[in-house]
Amino acid sequence: VQLQASGGGLVQAGGSLRLSCAASGRTTSNNGMGWFRRAPGKEREFVAVVDWRGSMTSYKDSVKGRFTISRDNAKNTVYLQMSSLKPEDTAVYYCGASLSSVMTTDQSRYRYWGQGTLVTVLQ
Repeated sequence: VQLQASGGGLVQAGGSLRLSCAASGRTTSNNGMGWFRRAPGKEREFVAVVDWRGSMTSYKDSVKGRFTISRDNAKNTVYLQMSSLKPEDTAVYYCGASLSSVMTTDQSRYRYWGQGTLVTVLQ
């Protein structure tokens, strides 16, 4: 499975972006999927995860109410809608496909990773 993340860019604080993660090679419709991010000088951290059906989600506390993860299994794509962006959201965002169908925040359970897309939020 190859994951291609896109949609990052430069945005003013308070703005919005939508990230996409398109899978190819085989379907990820049976995999839990997630978005993670690595800010400068920090470890990669969980942002949002979704189960295989898109019916269960979980978010990092600091993004709750601002970010929404969703998926379209027909398109083999996962999205992260980000609004009310803050400078502290600046990071490289990675999508991952886990080994199981349930949602998980455990990065060790993720088998496939996209290359990352940079989000920069200006003051």
